[in-house]
Amino acid sequence: MSANSRLTIAVHVLTWMSLDRQQNDVATSERIAGSVNTNPVVIRRCLGDLRKAGLVQAKRGGGAGWLLIREPEDITLLTVYLAVESGNMFGLHHSPPNDECPIGFGIQPALGRVYGTLEKQMQQELARTSIADVLRDVLAQQDT
Repeated sequence: MSANSRLTIAVHVLTWMSLDRQQNDVATSERIAGSVNTNPVVIRRCLGDLRKAGLVQAKRGGGAGWLLIREPEDITLLTVYLAVESGNMFGLHHSPPNDECPIGFGIQPALGRVYGTLEKQMQQELARTSIADVLRDVLAQQDT
């Protein structure tokens, strides 16, 4: 099993756009992809999700690209998470376990309670951190 990196990529994109907007009117998926070290198509898909969430806007025509339309201080990691992830962070079995087995019978309710608590705690933590906070932390890494 591999970890889903959609949130990480989206935070990277928004953090990059926060810094880049100080020098450029618009960000292009090609420039962002250079920082993320991925294909621009991956970035465009991510930007599409962020656009639907009202965080970025596409600019058409001459000087086309993407604009950050909310202040980095106002974009929490929870907002980003909700924009790019669907469903719960922790999944239960894809098919129901054997309910004739004493473990199979009770595993989903037991894990469901634990996962629900973890999901709530994770969302609370993500709500405490903004894109501006991430940008400050990233730039501070250059000073060490």
